[in-house]
Amino acid sequence: MTVRAQEIINAMPGAFLPAKAGSTKALVQLDLTGEDGGQWVIDVANGQCQVRQEVAAKPDVTVTMASEDFAALYQNQLNPVQAFMSGKIKVAGNVGLVMQLMNWFER
Repeated sequence: MTVRAQEIINAMPGAFLPAKAGSTKALVQLDLTGEDGGQWVIDVANGQCQVRQEVAAKPDVTVTMASEDFAALYQNQLNPVQAFMSGKIKVAGNVGLVMQLMNWFER
């Protein structure tokens, strides 16, 4: 069964692991292209994660990728380093934050 990016994004607050994020504060703009695409903000602060379908005015980092690649990445079916190096993932802003981000969620 194929899991859609929208379903994964909606489930992210429930899969959030506050102990892994610690006191980190992050505003991540997620721009997904393709059939299941859209724009979301992942807002991590005070040990909580909120997700909103919107565009952030000043995100710490913007991640652009195809929605199917996001779904594969989240399900550990796509290597993030290889995807980044091959241009499947485009990151503008704090790249280190993106590397930490996936560790903050139970997948």
